[in-house]
Amino acid sequence: MRKVGVVGIGHTKFGNLSDYELVDIMAYASLNAMEDAGIDGGIDQVMVGNMGAGMLNHQTGIESALVSTLNLEPAMAELVSNGPASGSSAFKMGYMAIVSGMADVVLVTAGEQMRRITGWEATDFVATLSHPEVEYPYGLTLPAFAAMFTRAYMAKYGLTERQLSLISVKDHLNAEKNPFAHVQLPVTMEGIADSSHASVVNSYVSEPLRLYHMCPVSDGAASVVMCAMDGAARFKKKPVRIAGIGSATDTHCVHNRKDPLDLKAVRLAAETAYKMAGIGPKDISFAELHDAFVILELCLAEEVGFFKKGKAIEAIEKGETEVSGRLPINPSGGLKAKGHPVGATGISQIYELVKQLRGEAEKGRQVKNPKYGLAVNFGGFGNNVVATILAKE
Repeated sequence: MRKVGVVGIGHTKFGNLSDYELVDIMAYASLNAMEDAGIDGGIDQVMVGNMGAGMLNHQTGIESALVSTLNLEPAMAELVSNGPASGSSAFKMGYMAIVSGMADVVLVTAGEQMRRITGWEATDFVATLSHPEVEYPYGLTLPAFAAMFTRAYMAKYGLTERQLSLISVKDHLNAEKNPFAHVQLPVTMEGIADSSHASVVNSYVSEPLRLYHMCPVSDGAASVVMCAMDGAARFKKKPVRIAGIGSATDTHCVHNRKDPLDLKAVRLAAETAYKMAGIGPKDISFAELHDAFVILELCLAEEVGFFKKGKAIEAIEKGETEVSGRLPINPSGGLKAKGHPVGATGISQIYELVKQLRGEAEKGRQVKNPKYGLAVNFGGFGNNVVATILAKE
């Protein structure tokens, strides 16, 4: 099987980019990635990851629009839409295009523009992931799912709200050093829990989750150039090898799962990626885990095998998941603070893996001597999950 590597990466600032058009935002990230790779053309395939351009931007066909904006005709172009896991799914499809021999060089760009609508409208947009008859009509937004999941985890394992806030503090410290992060602002345990200003920032969004226990509504895009490793010599940057990719699904309706705390799709996707890479959880140097809600950083770390169920919080309290710790998690700031333009998130995670494995992360965020990085991109509420492992050559 052909070996495939990433030779170029690009990223926009995450935040409010409502003054720009979605395709222009994606073009910016794409040009960054192509410049990083040292090319201005020669792309065989363009894969675009996006969840909601038709709904949010009143624009479809963004894949062909991006090709024309970049003057990359007649490159093949496809749109990959898989909810919040759209970015990593587009990456997987790009990998498959090269492995199959249909392409040698693939540009994968993912983006979303969510700030042109209100926060309430954005919540409703993401809630379209839920079942339209038995979930959505009853107010089951993603924050509601996350809150019920958090309550169930607290009841089973004794997790406290204070312990949950430790993850927010860590992620914000990392994001403060990330120039692309949406929220470059440190937070304190006291600030998160201070209910005296509840009407402003610290109120419960969906109890027991407060504002700083969940990600912001973001615009942004990220991009990578990948190629067959046997042709990588012509690129400016040394390739970072794609070692493993796995994906899996679980029941669309959460209430149909035997145990709602069992994120089966996460576990199976990670197991497939480990098997493909020929490694295990102990070989991972750092990870980017999908923490749209901080409880997910905790639980995904357990599902992928880093810690036993109910024990991840002990490692977090000991500082093991900090950048300087034994197993850094979300050195980018994660979705929690870096931001979450839903369709873009998977490629943003891949961007961070590549940057860290190259040793190019900013001072204070660079993981020491990384060899393998794991990204987990979480669609719906664990309905459709993609896990990716990249390796330093």
